[in-house]
Amino acid sequence: MVSALVRSCTYLRQVERVINSVDRIVIDVPNLAVAVEEYQRLLGSSFCLRPSDEVGPRAWLGLANVVLELHERPVERPAIAALVFDGTASQGAVVAVKNARSLVVSVCDGDETASFRREHPEAQNQKLKVDHLVLHTADADACTQLFSVGLGIRLALDKNAPQWGGRMLFFRVGKLTLEVIEPGQDKPEQDYFWGIAYQCPDIVLASNQLRQRGVALSPVRDGRKPGTKVATVKSHFLTIPTLLIQPDSAT
Repeated sequence: MVSALVRSCTYLRQVERVINSVDRIVIDVPNLAVAVEEYQRLLGSSFCLRPSDEVGPRAWLGLANVVLELHERPVERPAIAALVFDGTASQGAVVAVKNARSLVVSVCDGDETASFRREHPEAQNQKLKVDHLVLHTADADACTQLFSVGLGIRLALDKNAPQWGGRMLFFRVGKLTLEVIEPGQDKPEQDYFWGIAYQCPDIVLASNQLRQRGVALSPVRDGRKPGTKVATVKSHFLTIPTLLIQPDSAT
């Protein structure tokens, strides 16, 4: 295992990438039309169809800090499938990042996303951003090798929190956090992206607007981080655990 990690990190360092942000979050869905309708209701903005790839059609929506890509593929249920980082040395193409965790991670130069944002202002929601993504892993140290050592992403916090599921790592890139959880027991057989949290400036207003659009939510409650407010999304979330979060106004 150690030698595999070393080979993986050596490969990453040879490419000499500098990661600026998360360019896209890719969500695989079995039916694009159904997924677009559901997520447009949740996010309050329209998706734009993109050129299909060899697997299936895609649709994009630009948020304040990242683009969401819905990608129709032959899957049983929707799931967060991949992260595409914006970084240097990708030579105009999406370059896959080899890693010991078998995660689908790649790097692009950001040009396609920048063009999309300029050309499709109707498919943008600049009031909403992704606060964090949650990744479940069987090996937190290997994730540190991938994201921190290999890609140079800042590890902001590494702590043991059994009351919240186990060891927790927080990688900060751009204006988005990747939260990695290694359970103390019942570790997953394969690492997987579990959930997503959307940040909004006024969670009461956002909750009211969502309910008016027919989206079900839990009552607003205090978040784990002092000063934050959260609400759990109960419908129109593509079966991906989804949270709304209002940050601490003092930060």
